[in-house]
Amino acid sequence: MTVTLQLADPLPVERPSGARRLILRLLSLYPPFLGAGIRVRRLPGDPPGYETRLRLRFWNRNYHGTHFGGSIYTMCDPFHVLILAAELGPGYAVWDKTATVRFRRPGRGTLTARFEIPRAKIELMRVAADAGERLEPTFIVEVRNEAGELVAEVEKMLSVRRRDHDRDKLEATAQG
Repeated sequence: MTVTLQLADPLPVERPSGARRLILRLLSLYPPFLGAGIRVRRLPGDPPGYETRLRLRFWNRNYHGTHFGGSIYTMCDPFHVLILAAELGPGYAVWDKTATVRFRRPGRGTLTARFEIPRAKIELMRVAADAGERLEPTFIVEVRNEAGELVAEVEKMLSVRRRDHDRDKLEATAQG
């Protein structure tokens, strides 16, 4: 079987700026983010990305006076799933599968992480999922301090598939 990959023209998805502000407000008020002091900003682009910032406060520092590792992971948790789910649409299932955090140096001051997925990579995933593949894309996010030094690397593996392919398999199995 030969699969030819072509980039499909994406359907335009226009959200009013008020809806974007509401989504960002809700993300910033999401209890794990609010409790850790994580702030979320939307990045321009096609597709848009996200940037998170984590300031060192008395409530999110550990015994050594540096950022708590759980807060560093939390600032990186949902964003690749959010980007892919929004871009692929409701016909696709996008889930976190695994995550690994590699701490490189103690986190002090304000930490920043950026989340972006190129349009071409999203379209390749769409074509493969449409062909019935279950994908496990991996993304690595760098968490940096104010001096630009690498504090941590968070590697996330996702699961991406078409929802209707599973339904078709269930129907074929039920029919015999």
